[in-house]
Order: sequence, then C-alpha cells, then structure tokens
Amino acid sequence: MAEERPSLFRRFSLRLMVLAFAAGGGMYIANDLVIAPRHELERAIAAKNEEIAKLQKDNERLDGYLRLLRRTERRARLEVLHQSKDAEGQTLNTLRFTEVDADGNPLGPSRDIQLAGDEVYLDMLVIKFEDNYVEKGDPLKGHSLVLMRRLFTNRIKPDDGYALDKPGMAPESYAAEKAQTPFEKELWTKFWEMANDQKLAEKMGVKAVHGQAVYGRLEANKVYYLTLRSTGESILAPPVDLKQDAQSRR
Repeated sequence: MAEERPSLFRRFSLRLMVLAFAAGGGMYIANDLVIAPRHELERAIAAKNEEIAKLQKDNERLDGYLRLLRRTERRARLEVLHQSKDAEGQTLNTLRFTEVDADGNPLGPSRDIQLAGDEVYLDMLVIKFEDNYVEKGDPLKGHSLVLMRRLFTNRIKPDDGYALDKPGMAPESYAAEKAQTPFEKELWTKFWEMANDQKLAEKMGVKAVHGQAVYGRLEANKVYYLTLRSTGESILAPPVDLKQDAQSRR
C-alpha cells in the first residue's frame, strides 16, 4: 500500500501537468485564433475609417473647387423700374437687382432698391492670386474672384450705398446651388478677411486685393446687364428696353 501511494501521487501529478499544459495550449490557441485576429480586425477597421474620413474631406474640397469653376463669371441684371424727380429736381430711381446665370435665370430673389442719382456705381472687391497659381491652372487660385460689395450713385456716398454680398458668406451665385460645405464657409470668411490682412493674404498666395467700380447713366425703363469675369474684368453692356427684355425672357 505504501508503494501504491507514491504511484498514485505521481499519476495525479502527471495529470495535473497534462491539464496545465492543455490549459496553456488552449490559451495560446485562443490568442492565435480569437484575440489576435480581433485586434488585427480592429486595427484594420480604424485604418479604413481614417481613410474614409480623408476621402470625405478630399471630396468636400473637390466639390468646392468644382463649384467655383462653374462660377468663373458672375452676372447681374439691373432694371430701372421707375424714375422721377423730386422738388429739387433730383432723380429718384426704383431699381431691381438680380444675380443671374449664363442663361439669364435668377440665382436668388431679386432685390428692389430706392436710390437717388443719375449715375449708378457697382463697387466690387477683386482678389487676384500669384501668377504661378494661374500658370499651373490651380482649380481655385488659377482665377480671380470678384465679390459684389454695394450699389451707390453720384448722389449717394459708397458708405451709404446698398450692400450686396454679405461679408463672411458665399456670394448668392455659389450658395444658390446647395448648402455650403464647412470648407467653403471657411474659404469665403478668409477672403473677406484678406482685404484687411496683408499677412493672411500673402499666406494664401494672394497677389492683390483691391476694389474697383463700374458705372453707367441710369435711364428710365431700361435694363443693364453686368458681367464680372474671373480675370477681374467687368463689363456693363448697353441698356436694353425693359419691356422687350421681359418678353425675351418668357
């Protein structure tokens, strides 16, 4: 009996060792077959989410670029709806300003404006980028951008004129297509800031930020078409008859 006890003890110890090895092997197998693959999958998912976020950001910027390219020109229609004289002989005008597309279709609501004077001025802010951007055909900086600031007359000071594009916001011709992306909101905010911040302008590759104006004499029952090109050129076409213009747009 004394000899059987060590034997039983050895067999019991051997079984414990076998069980221990089996448990250890099971842990290694679990790590190899379950835990490690799960961690690898989590890393792969994180990398894929990061890639998706980058692609979404790139797509956002591209969408903004394409929208700007579609609007390399801005157009507006100015109608003289009514004209009269006050007691002092000063001309009073009822005008309707509408930004339009290449086909003459409105890009936003028209604005009716009361201005006194014989000549109307459209004040603009022109932003021109460095030549190397233009030469490379950069989607954004390869063109000048023109912002419509205000309308005033020979009787009304610029500071008292009628404001058009709102500072910090995209012009109506861009905003009319769909809601702005965060990229575009930042873009237009900075463009207005550049007019008063030389360091920011230089940082963004801007060669010149300056105002310019185009003007013409107001005639009753006439329509004036204005084109602002991406080169910074502004064109005010000879006026056309108000009724004829209305009929041609039907």
